[in-house]
Amino acid sequence: MTAQYHVSQQDVAKIGTALGRLLFYMLVATLVSLLSFSAIAADVAPDAENAAIFAQLESAGAVIRDIRVRPQNIFDLDHADENNWLFRTANKLHVVTRPTVIEQILLFKRGERVSVQKVDETERLLRNNRFIYDLEIRPIANADGSADIEVITHDAWSIDLVGSVSRSGGNNKTSFGLKEYNLLGTGLRLGFSQMSDEDRRGSEFEISYPLAFDGRTNLAYAQGQFNDGRRRSAMVVRPFFSLDTRWAAGVTWNEDDRLDSIYNAGNTTSQYRHSQDAAEIFGGWSPGLINGKTQRFLIGSRLRDDRYFVEPDRVRPPILPVSGNARAVFFRYEVVEDRFVKLKNRDKIGRPEFFRLGFVSQLQLTRDLESLGSTRSAWLYSAYVSNGISFTANRDLLLSGSLERRVATTGLPMTQAGASARIYLPQGSNAMFYASLAADRISGGGVADQLLLGGSNGLRGYPSYYQAGERRALLSLEQRAYTDWYPFRLLRVGGAVFFDYGRAWGGPNQNRSNPGWLADAGLGLRLAFDRAAFSNVLHADIAVPLNRSKDIKSTQFVVRTEVTF
Repeated sequence: MTAQYHVSQQDVAKIGTALGRLLFYMLVATLVSLLSFSAIAADVAPDAENAAIFAQLESAGAVIRDIRVRPQNIFDLDHADENNWLFRTANKLHVVTRPTVIEQILLFKRGERVSVQKVDETERLLRNNRFIYDLEIRPIANADGSADIEVITHDAWSIDLVGSVSRSGGNNKTSFGLKEYNLLGTGLRLGFSQMSDEDRRGSEFEISYPLAFDGRTNLAYAQGQFNDGRRRSAMVVRPFFSLDTRWAAGVTWNEDDRLDSIYNAGNTTSQYRHSQDAAEIFGGWSPGLINGKTQRFLIGSRLRDDRYFVEPDRVRPPILPVSGNARAVFFRYEVVEDRFVKLKNRDKIGRPEFFRLGFVSQLQLTRDLESLGSTRSAWLYSAYVSNGISFTANRDLLLSGSLERRVATTGLPMTQAGASARIYLPQGSNAMFYASLAADRISGGGVADQLLLGGSNGLRGYPSYYQAGERRALLSLEQRAYTDWYPFRLLRVGGAVFFDYGRAWGGPNQNRSNPGWLADAGLGLRLAFDRAAFSNVLHADIAVPLNRSKDIKSTQFVVRTEVTF
């Protein structure tokens, strides 16, 4: 017999009062944003003007005569609000990005014809670099019909003095250390940190340089030492860095030794040691960008050895995962459509972002072979597809689906299928309704392969890993507000009211105390540190579980950093 638990009428009244107040504040913020729409439109006007000039130059067949790169410091001292002793000191301590670093990222070159597509994609690539806060690509028409292009970038503060404490799903996560995202303006990334979360604690060192050799190759190495094991990884990869890139190649290696856990109702019920060695080598070719789409073909080989052991002094799982070796060759085919929309106030706050609406698909076929050293021969595959549907007034629906057949911890093949939908409905310039629906399922996996749901992955009012099962579904609704408030010209501020509804079920490891559909509601603050290379969005949420059992708290305080809103 399953017990049902509900919040009291007094709790419901408190929740309603809190949510009502936040809704009122968000309505006020939305009205203010609508009144300030003209100021926001003025901010994006230079972009529209530059785009029009680039289009005219392309139509006229103009050739690029010169490219001038002008990296700027973090703060603009010509701006009255940024000319103070603190910002002047930050500028003096910061080493501005070298022009050659920016030049290596550019997709257009002197002597080539002006291409609007290359200009737009270059801006996307530049904005993907953490050490760049903002930029402008400006065209200058010459009397002889040629064109000069000026690239003006503004640096972000690249030193991250890591010192964070976050809480999500009832678990604390801390990290302390030092990371440099742009050492001496060269693009080199270097970091050392101490971390602790619900699974492990330890230290990690990492170094990477994405501009090696031809300026397009990423060299990276990382190693970590933890209380339950260690991990090391290295890579030399030249990716398909742009839509028109014709070839790619790479080698990756990873060694990991750790304790893996089985959870039930948010608690660790058993643990086992997992030792893994993996490596991959691949090469790829593409005909380039043709009619707005690019196709990519890759072939490669990979190995993966998984070893599982009983850990002394730990509760062993009912069935220990099965050790095995994989030696395989694979073929991968990709299609990517060049369809992006430049927007503000969607997944970021107050900053331009390129929102992908184009068709993307990837299909990989893998053959494990006993003759190469695999435990058994098997055909494996993975497929992914996504596409965007755009309606009027930047109302967008993003759809995706995936299907994968891989080796489970039982040693036998298993399948996993999933689908998701996300919809963005702007309400003026500074407010938006957002909804996401995701569902997935596995077939043929063991207890260690089951799908997890809880505070750390979408159900904000419940502990991490609260439910587990062979099927999972989650609906999230958010009323978002993006303010124009820019305190100290360092932080951008937003907020959200949210509702989550989901469940994980099926299989041998379901939550026995609260196995049904779960819901939560809450409100949150969003802070974006956009002048720093570590410019993630801080989420500070208060979430109330609406179908809770007695073993969890009536209110969850969730503080964490995310890449997006």
